[in-house]
Amino acid sequence: MVADMNAAPCSPLTQIPRSLICAEDYAERAPAHMTPEAWAFFSGAAGDESTHRRNRAAIERLLLQSRVLTAMQAANTAVTLFGSTYSHPILVAPIAYQRLAHPDGEIAMAMGSSAIGAGMVVSTQASASLASIAAATDIAPWFQLYMQPDRDHTLALIERAEQTGYGAIVVTLDAPINGVRRREHRAAFALPPDISAVNLAGMRTPAPHTARLDEPPLFGTPLLSAMPTWADLVWLRAQTALPLIVKGITAPDDALRALDVGANGIIVSNHGGRVLESQPGTFEQLPRIAKTLSGQATLLVDGGIQSGSAIVKALALGANAVLVGRPMVHALAVAGALGVAHLLHILRAELESTMVLTGCPTLEHIGPHVLFETTQ
Repeated sequence: MVADMNAAPCSPLTQIPRSLICAEDYAERAPAHMTPEAWAFFSGAAGDESTHRRNRAAIERLLLQSRVLTAMQAANTAVTLFGSTYSHPILVAPIAYQRLAHPDGEIAMAMGSSAIGAGMVVSTQASASLASIAAATDIAPWFQLYMQPDRDHTLALIERAEQTGYGAIVVTLDAPINGVRRREHRAAFALPPDISAVNLAGMRTPAPHTARLDEPPLFGTPLLSAMPTWADLVWLRAQTALPLIVKGITAPDDALRALDVGANGIIVSNHGGRVLESQPGTFEQLPRIAKTLSGQATLLVDGGIQSGSAIVKALALGANAVLVGRPMVHALAVAGALGVAHLLHILRAELESTMVLTGCPTLEHIGPHVLFETTQ
């Protein structure tokens, strides 16, 4: 899907047409509602984009087993995560610079997700302030953190999140540098002057390194010595009483080490395929980590999820909840807060339908038996 390089972005829709009935419909319309450069930023992935494609393929390979005659009178989709109860297990993944997709950016995302009872994870690189985003939702958001080389800066971000009502810290571990995202390079992507990571203003924070043919090599530069290590995660755990969730775990031994450090939750994620090419899909990695952890920590997953049936598959493989990224940006671009709420409503409706047809009145009833072919 390629945006017209000569066309100006369309204004966001103010009402939802009947033709928008699933995540794919929003994806098809989204390029018309943002600049080609912004579309390249949101849709691109690392290298040949094989990891991004494999996320979807791994979900599609899993088949569901239907069940009949299950009593559904007390059916519900409620889930408790880190002491808070949510009406369903669908959260909005952390996404940077959302004002590239819609003028109201993260504020509209927060309003739309709150309207449908969804939690939201706010990016360090949000284009709206932490306080304004928190004020736009009735559900305490989580703050996604990239650890800064200067610990004082990292601590300042954590304290700001705590002071503005955030409910958890999600530290991303798998992107110490940006992946080589060829779509962005071909589109010559650069942030427009009026969009920035506003919560990093005033911090002497180096821009994330992106390897390019026209830049010096990474090895031999001071950047390597500034990258966080496990010792930094130990320090971070000691800085906050909020639940600490680590994002970007794909190896079982890394998951166990994160628990030893004091992490309360694990997000199985390959960053939507945006960092390292040639990785397995997250639904291929999830069962190994779920088996290793054996219920010791809350487990979430992202990557390629854009339907209710995919959510059921994730829970069948051992996840407690899921995060949805790119589809939410598509909905935001097309129709702002209204589109966000509409797509989340669709995903929840698809989740409930799939639960009925697989004989699962609650999330606790979803297990490996729901899958016709299981990786367990």
